Amino acid sequence: MPTYDYQCASHGGFTAMRSIAQRDAACLCPECGTPAQRVLVTAPSFADMPGQLRTAHATNERSRHEPKLASRTHGAGCSCCSGKPGRNTAVAKDGSKAFPSKRPWMISH
Repeated sequence: MPTYDYQCASHGGFTAMRSIAQRDAACLCPECGTPAQRVLVTAPSFADMPGQLRTAHATNERSRHEPKLASRTHGAGCSCCSGKPGRNTAVAKDGSKAFPSKRPWMISH
């Protein structure tokens, strides 16, 4: 069943799930029980937005579905990118890493 938007004079907008046949009939407000008329809510107007805000919205929407991965360039001596152990990294015979100069709950970078 589809949802429709209604506007109560006292409590503002609310949505209600109703059949298509009932969509234009007044719906009772869930707060006070008075009949409320159906309203048509439009999407925000992106054409009137400043360019930077529109670009920010587009970037957020794009990253919601296709997140960009951070580049793995941490500079010279980084043990995760170069494959060489860094000066703060100790490598055991089994290949496991330890960070003796760091606190155990800290991330290495």
